[in-house]
Amino acid sequence: MNVENFGASERLVNAAYVRQGAQGRRAHELRLRALLEQGKCPEDGWDESTIELFLHELAIMDSNNFLGNCGVGEREGRVASGMVARRHYRLIHGIGRSGDISAVQPKAAGSSLLNKLTNSVVLDIIKMAGVRTVTNCFVVPMATGMSLTLCFLTLRHKRPKAKYIIWSRIDQKSCFKSMITAGFEPVVIENVLEGDELRTDVKAVEAKIQDLGAENVLCVHSTTSCFAPRVPDRLEELAVICSNYDIPHIVNNAYGVQSSKCMHLIQQGARVGRIDAFIQSLDKNFMVPVGGAIIAGFNDSFIQDISKMYPGRASASPSLDVLITLLSLGESGYRQLLKERKEMFSYLSSQLRKLAEVYNERLLNTPHNPISLAMSLENLDKHSDMAVTQLGSMLFTRQVSGARVVPLGSLQTVNNYTFKGFMSHTNNYPCAYLNAASAIGMKKQDVDLFLKRLDKCMKTFRKEKSNGKDVPEMDNCTKHTSAGETED
Repeated sequence: MNVENFGASERLVNAAYVRQGAQGRRAHELRLRALLEQGKCPEDGWDESTIELFLHELAIMDSNNFLGNCGVGEREGRVASGMVARRHYRLIHGIGRSGDISAVQPKAAGSSLLNKLTNSVVLDIIKMAGVRTVTNCFVVPMATGMSLTLCFLTLRHKRPKAKYIIWSRIDQKSCFKSMITAGFEPVVIENVLEGDELRTDVKAVEAKIQDLGAENVLCVHSTTSCFAPRVPDRLEELAVICSNYDIPHIVNNAYGVQSSKCMHLIQQGARVGRIDAFIQSLDKNFMVPVGGAIIAGFNDSFIQDISKMYPGRASASPSLDVLITLLSLGESGYRQLLKERKEMFSYLSSQLRKLAEVYNERLLNTPHNPISLAMSLENLDKHSDMAVTQLGSMLFTRQVSGARVVPLGSLQTVNNYTFKGFMSHTNNYPCAYLNAASAIGMKKQDVDLFLKRLDKCMKTFRKEKSNGKDVPEMDNCTKHTSAGETED
């Protein structure tokens, strides 16, 4: 409805009522105008009717939704199922062009606008979360691992002689395979044990650069968010080393946007040294379906180079999901979620500590990890060779997802590389342990229910021990070392 249509409506309905309706629509349009002019996440979240109006306005700007459109190409936004069309709000053309995922499509102005706005809004949120000097970012329809691979492939063209990536060990398959998939040889730097924490061996990183030769190193691949007792890498020291040796620095910030500490590390690393790009997952930080990531950095031209490396067009679904989510929450809503996550971390920490003491275990002291916690299973491990993995199975069958039990001495081969003590981020951690994390969206009832079920499982082992019995054999189909996913 435009001014002319509202004017025509006054012939059918009382003019005062029409003007009132026009004012109501105007309120929606003012929100849309502010978004288009500022490119920032609104302070307060929008209602669903405003978001749907906005998406409809974008969709009718795409050629597949033109009245009377005649498409004679191989890609004309044709969709066989009406349900599929509605699921995507009829934004069918995707984003980007064959040469650049950030490029504008001539026959899809609405989808192109969606892409540009999403990147702008996400950039605003990254700045709000703590990386104030970030200059550019874009949403890519791949999860964190493949997004890292895209960054490494971009660097290949800038450093054609390089064949090594220096990587401070973190036992997650996806970040390791991202380097293998890109065709590089990971150089694994073992962590050092400081108290209970596993921390970056900065001296070993620098020594390895000198040994290999800086020109042969593609980049340093560091990590922020991770499972305790490993803690975020020493990003400031690594950034200084990268600057001194003129070596790129790529940061895996998978679920670090929700942590002010992780974001501060990135900001400080860029301030004192060199960070070329940092990559974060959409689903882990913004509570949307799996399938997207954000590639961000401090050098506008390098981030553009990465976007141009992506071959072909791309799905708009991750961009659409995160834009809808951020418009629904608003900046104030997202800040509130970050605040609640911190509160849940403190609550989970205190309650898990109390439970650990009941069973003569302890909460490992990992103050540098702002998201993940670890409870020792040292005494449980003494109870039986199978007790630790049995605990993981029991939690899994009791519908506890995301918790990880880490036994001693596990061996895992990934692409012909064998890791000793896999899942513990080191060859010989002193004790077995259980992980739990306070991630964005967690509620107090989640913590309480987890602790209740963990307590019941631990009581089972105490009862078996008091009766002098061994832990019962596990079903082959229920042997789990984690109550949910262990890698991403």
